[in-house]
Amino acid sequence: MGKEARDFVDFLTRAGQSYWQILPMGPTSYGDSPYQSFSTFAGNPYLIDLEDLEKAGLLERGEYAGLNWGEDPGRVDYGLLHEQRYPILRKAVERLLAAPPEDYTLFLAENGAWLPDYALFMALKDQNRGAPWWEWPQALRLREGSALRRARQELEDQVTFYQGVQYLFFHQWRALKTYANGRGVSFIGDLPIYVALDSADVWARPDQFQLGEDLRPTEVAGCPPDAFTADGQLWGNPLFDWCRMEAQGYGWWIERIRRQRGFYDVLRIDHFRGFDSYYAIPFGAETAREGRWRQGPGMKLFRAVECALGRQAIIAEDLGFLTDSVRQLLRDSGFPGMKVLEFAFDSREESDYLPHNYDKHCVVYVGTHDNDTALGWLDTADPADRAYAIEYLHLTPEEGYHWGLIRGAWASPAELAVVQAQDLLGLGSEGRMNTPSTLGGNWQWRALPGTFDEATAERLRRLTEVYCRLRKK
Repeated sequence: MGKEARDFVDFLTRAGQSYWQILPMGPTSYGDSPYQSFSTFAGNPYLIDLEDLEKAGLLERGEYAGLNWGEDPGRVDYGLLHEQRYPILRKAVERLLAAPPEDYTLFLAENGAWLPDYALFMALKDQNRGAPWWEWPQALRLREGSALRRARQELEDQVTFYQGVQYLFFHQWRALKTYANGRGVSFIGDLPIYVALDSADVWARPDQFQLGEDLRPTEVAGCPPDAFTADGQLWGNPLFDWCRMEAQGYGWWIERIRRQRGFYDVLRIDHFRGFDSYYAIPFGAETAREGRWRQGPGMKLFRAVECALGRQAIIAEDLGFLTDSVRQLLRDSGFPGMKVLEFAFDSREESDYLPHNYDKHCVVYVGTHDNDTALGWLDTADPADRAYAIEYLHLTPEEGYHWGLIRGAWASPAELAVVQAQDLLGLGSEGRMNTPSTLGGNWQWRALPGTFDEATAERLRRLTEVYCRLRKK
């Protein structure tokens, strides 16, 4: 969140861009997926900029500059990050709390609804060598009052450390967001519909989830089998107890969206169809084949959110298996849905994802983090689909196929058009961010210094001007 992020904001400004969409920014757990976080409210310590901590007098350069952060600068080594970053942050927090800034007490108060539980959760995970909370001693697992008080006393230093880390994260995030907003760049954040089972969210509020008396899930989230995955997708996230949430006025969700909207300018809600009906898989099942559809909260949730917070700037990720009731929920919500160009060119039938079928109230993506890059997709697509895309978009090697796909999105009627950084740079499958239902090798792509150069900025700005997408001042 330091100089490199600010430099990227400057690149976006020169390129005439108005939005920077980012993946979820919570602290990642095992597997390193931003969609499996230890907390839906906390920030990821890996994103705290060490050079900015040095400038603030909280680190000395020799404490971090000489460390090995991985053999490949183009790939994130999460193992090294986990091993080496926390000792460095501990030094910074010690110096921070030796003379706490004026706003530190206010920060603790403003985040009192979640931060104490999160900090204690992380301290207990350390004490239990990373074991999930359901394997902790029973008194802590069940959150007995005396056990929690004793743990807070015994682990006071660790709890204070994790609270200090969150202060550093949010302090840097506010500075970056202020910098970006001041240059006409807004942030689109990403809110996963579900939270991780091994999270402070579930441990602190088990009443909000479908858990049995032993606090194990009765059913978990996923997707049914389809043409791409014969066994479906078994995500394993606990499901919400929507009946109890409704009886409580959806307070947990209202607080979640309130905090996220304070964090970002626009919020993309992942797996929007799960609010209409959601796929429930028996806990312990080996695949998603045994699941069944259950009714979600529908508009009752979004009416409660709007009543409490006002109208929200939200993008609905309405991809996947859609039904008439899902489409009706999208219309009733008034949120723009998503279109993906890589899904458009099925040569066997006309697709809703073809740009000439869009209405204006939608957001078009060349591809998403779960798809191959644009060039990777073209290399592996069915030959008939590839030929259709080339003909439809008038793609040529001279222009660059990836630039032709960006042009197709920019020229569409959609009110907002988004391209992944990897597609802007014309990377092949080596730049893919995530392959769903696989372990290892995901979420690791990193842009190298100098990648976002002036020629790219000028070309993207001209494309944005041609299709009248420059934000009016």
